[in-house]
Amino acid sequence: MSVTELVEKNNIIFGPINSRRFGVSLGIDLSPSSKQCNFDCLYCELAPSATVNVQKEVVSVETIINELKKHLHDKIDVITLTANGEPTLYPYLDELIDAINKIKGSTQTLILTNSATLVDEKVYNSLLKLDQVKLSLDAVSPAVFKKIDRPHATIHIKDIVQKVQAFSKEYKGKLFIEILFVHGLNDTKEEVAKLNDVLRSINASRIDLGTIDRPPAYPVTGISYKELHELSHLFENSLPIHIASRQHAEANQTAYNEEEIINTLDKRPLTQEDIDLLFDETSKERLNKLCSENRITLKKLDNLEFFVPTQNSTRKRKKI
Repeated sequence: MSVTELVEKNNIIFGPINSRRFGVSLGIDLSPSSKQCNFDCLYCELAPSATVNVQKEVVSVETIINELKKHLHDKIDVITLTANGEPTLYPYLDELIDAINKIKGSTQTLILTNSATLVDEKVYNSLLKLDQVKLSLDAVSPAVFKKIDRPHATIHIKDIVQKVQAFSKEYKGKLFIEILFVHGLNDTKEEVAKLNDVLRSINASRIDLGTIDRPPAYPVTGISYKELHELSHLFENSLPIHIASRQHAEANQTAYNEEEIINTLDKRPLTQEDIDLLFDETSKERLNKLCSENRITLKKLDNLEFFVPTQNSTRKRKKI
């Protein structure tokens, strides 16, 4: 087995993570070796990179399933398909979902996608097989959409909106819409009004309003909780609006070895609050040791501090 294959195997599965919105989540990274995405969002926690519309570095379905079997147990609420980038670019997504459905038992399946590939009929039909789907929709105005999400040149927001609307009416599982607000871009009354009009025609189980709460790829900032709360009142009362928050997270203290700690923090930077919820006491001691060895460092974003692998804390920032 090559070094690359070993790295991929070690990075495919991460967590479990006590998700604020989806319960105990076991993550599958469908692009473990590099960022492969059709967006280059301003707020992404991964380093900036050129957009792509196909994956060039691909992990086999067999490898993913073998790794999943090692970590899957009955205390996992959801198996979450995600990626260093956009998971629906994975070329064998349909085959992978079929394979997961054969072994998942009562565990739910979830994908976190930016919605753009719903225009692809194969991807559209594949997502219909999942128990839960989270679609991002940060803006519906072409100019604002391009500014925030920085999509591949072939992607147009009008096409995405049409497919999200159609998907929401055909899909039988739980559909979540996520809007992430960036200060000075999509947090205007005008853009919220346009989002509201579109959301009225989408059948969603929940619409999550969030903002930047992890170190972003570009020098942008989020909005305050107060501002987020005020924006929520601009949407129709009939819409299932939810302000994403850590406040109601329940403790799920789990044992992590050093490699799992680094891998988990690489995929999702965590605050001390997250650590207290997720890690058992022995794992907290391992984290402290990694910090003392400078393998893990604290990175401040506004009033929050996140644990991140030290090698990731020096990534370059570009001007918008």
